[in-house]
Order: sequence, then structure tokens, then C-alpha cells
Amino acid sequence: MTYSGASVQRPWDARLARYLVAPLKDTWVTPNYLTTVRLCVGLAAAVAFMPGTYGWSNVAALLLIVSNFLDHTDGELARISGKSSRVGHIYDLASDAVVTILLFVAMGSGIKHSLILSVPPILLGTLAGVAVALIFWLRMRIEDLGGKEASRQPSMGGFETEDVLYLLPLVTLCDGVAPFVLAASVGAPLFAVWVVFDYRRLVRRVRPRAQQHTVGAA
Repeated sequence: MTYSGASVQRPWDARLARYLVAPLKDTWVTPNYLTTVRLCVGLAAAVAFMPGTYGWSNVAALLLIVSNFLDHTDGELARISGKSSRVGHIYDLASDAVVTILLFVAMGSGIKHSLILSVPPILLGTLAGVAVALIFWLRMRIEDLGGKEASRQPSMGGFETEDVLYLLPLVTLCDGVAPFVLAASVGAPLFAVWVVFDYRRLVRRVRPRAQQHTVGAA
């Protein structure tokens, strides 16, 4: 994830991540190592959600916070060390998608009662996870077409949309995993639809430029 402009526009967790990984700049540690650590912690969070108990759900939420923060460390290390790579970037995006999808599926699998009509909660979690996967894929396509600035998330006061995950421990402490999954099964698909329209607008804007460039080259 790349941030431009004044430093105040950078998310707080990204700034803290840069400070913490600065000592690793000239070491053998690469951004892909940090991505792997983040992936393992995120998968552990998903596993902890599966029992559906109050205690394990709170453990899972704490693991998710760590995973969400670690998601910034690989990118920050890549920037300050000059070790950025296309493969590493794709690995990071794939890890984001895998962790997020499995988290929602695991949350749904841990819910023992129906949330709406007779739909199994795991299907609601899967719906939210698939929607998130689509969002990740579209953001990657948007970045390919319009650059990293085009795929940048909305932010306010140093916080981004995805930072809402830092509030998940409040959800688990209030035993609110079930309503959270229900809300995500509605909100994530709706947000995915918005991203689809955003992607289509970008394609319509970029396509004429590409055609003009092709004609000019001919």
C-alpha cells in the first residue's frame, strides 16, 4: 500500500509500522518474511474463531488486530529498504484476501444458530468472504489500470476504512460475532457492487486513452 502527500495523510498504523521495521532495513529480513508472519497470524485468528466460544472469539479478535497491523510492516520495509517487487506485492494482496475470506467463513462456522430465515451462518460468512475477495481483486485491477493512487482507500484523521477491524475486540467482548457476520453479509456485497461501478468508470476513462495511444503509435 502506497501513501502520497503530507505525512499527516498516512494512517497511524502505517507510521508506527515504519518506525518499528526501520531497524530491519539492512538485515536479512525481507518484506516477504513479514508477509508470511502476517499470513500465519491471520490464519491462527481464523482457526480461533471456529469453535464459536466466547473465550476463543476474544483470542481470535486479538490475533486479528496483530495480523491487521502486521499487514503494514511488509510494505513499509519494502519502501525504506528498496526491496519492493511485483511478486511480493501480489503475495501481500493474496494474503490479505485469504486471511479476510477465511476469517468470515470461520466466524460463520462458529455460530450455532440461524441468523436470518433458515440460512446457515457459514453461508452468510462465505458470502461476505466472497464479496471481500471480489473487492480485493477489483482493487488490484484498479491499481493496474490507474496506478496505486487510484486504488487508495478513503481515509480520515489518519484512519482508513479497513481500520474498523481494530474494533473487532469490542464486538467479541459484547458477544456480537453473530450480528457482525449478518451485517457483513449485507454490507460487503453492497460495497463490492460500488467497487464494480468504480472499476467500470475507470475502464471507460482509460480505454479511450489506450486507443489514442495505439493510433498514435501506428
